[in-house]
Amino acid sequence: MSVIKVIEVMANSSKSWEEATQNAVKHAARSVKNIKSVYVNEQSALVTGENVTEYRVNVKISFVVD
Repeated sequence: MSVIKVIEVMANSSKSWEEATQNAVKHAARSVKNIKSVYVNEQSALVTGENVTEYRVNVKISFVVD
């Protein structure tokens, strides 16, 4: 039987929500092993004038506990 732990992570990108999600996973992977999935819980963006300047995600990352 496996035990799965879930952590919540926030990340950002100047390019896209997809890149922000990838940034969250890459950063978490520095200290968390056995990542199995990521769930995008929330997306938001900062706007300056009429341009989106920053994409933000709040994600849940699941990993197997040894």
